[in-house]
Amino acid sequence: MNVGLWNIQVLLALVFLIHGRLMLSPPASIQPGMAYVLAIPTRFRQSIGVAEILGAIGLVLPGLTGVLPLLTPLAVAGLVILMVSAAIFHARRKEAPNIAFNLILLAMAAFVAYGRFVLVPL
Repeated sequence: MNVGLWNIQVLLALVFLIHGRLMLSPPASIQPGMAYVLAIPTRFRQSIGVAEILGAIGLVLPGLTGVLPLLTPLAVAGLVILMVSAAIFHARRKEAPNIAFNLILLAMAAFVAYGRFVLVPL
C-alpha cells in the first residue's frame, strides 16, 4: 500500500507542479485551449499557482526527508479543497473535460489523504 501511495503522490506532485507553473506564467504564453486561466484575476491565479507548487512539494518532500511528515496529508488535504473549488469553477463555465480531470485528481488526492492519515501514515 505504501508503494502505491508513493506512486500516486509523485504523479500528483508532477501534475500540480506543471499546472502551478502554468498558473504563474505570463498571459501571453497561455495556450488557446486553456482560456480558463485568463478568466481568473492575475493575483488570484498566481496565488493558486503558488498553492499548487507548495502542495506538490508537500506531497513528496516531508516523506523523503522525514522532517515533519504530518505535512504530507495536510498538503494533500489542501489539494483536495483546491480540486473541489476547481471543479465548481469549471462547472460554472460548462467545461466538462476539465471537470472530469478535476474529479480524477480529486479522487486520487482524497485516496492519498485517507491513506496518509489512516492507512499508512508517514
